[in-house]
Amino acid sequence: MITITTKLLSTVIITTVLFGVLYNPKISYSEETPKKKNTPKVDVHVDINGTDTMMYSKTSFEVKSGQKVKLTFNNTGKLPKAAMGHNVVILKKSVNLIEFCTEAVKFPTEGYFPKSREKDVIGRTKLLGPGEKDEIYFTAPAPGTYEYVCTFPGHFALMKGKMIVK
Repeated sequence: MITITTKLLSTVIITTVLFGVLYNPKISYSEETPKKKNTPKVDVHVDINGTDTMMYSKTSFEVKSGQKVKLTFNNTGKLPKAAMGHNVVILKKSVNLIEFCTEAVKFPTEGYFPKSREKDVIGRTKLLGPGEKDEIYFTAPAPGTYEYVCTFPGHFALMKGKMIVK
């Protein structure tokens, strides 16, 4: 009797699961899953983390001029964005880091980024809170050393690094 009940129960469970899977319109199957479109081809991928101790996981990275770069930035901290938000802003060679960051603090509603200075950056991430991630794509400029920085108020003193382009 127990064997028949167990077999019957197993059959009911399997049938219910299969019916749910086959007829649930919210499930997409691998052959139907759309591939990401417009994902640029990249030559190099750079990962950088930002922490609650106002430090980047990388204080420098190296790329070659003309390479297509994907930079992934993760805020691995736990403190709220309003207290410890982080971003990565890669400045062009001619831009003074201190002047840029001093101006950036005037734009809290813009993620501490002065939109009028967009021409002064090679690439930038959004201002991120704890556990958030952003990806940017750019082409490595002419050979040289370029500074990158977090523009959240007070962070630029510690949270900076160099992109070295060969």
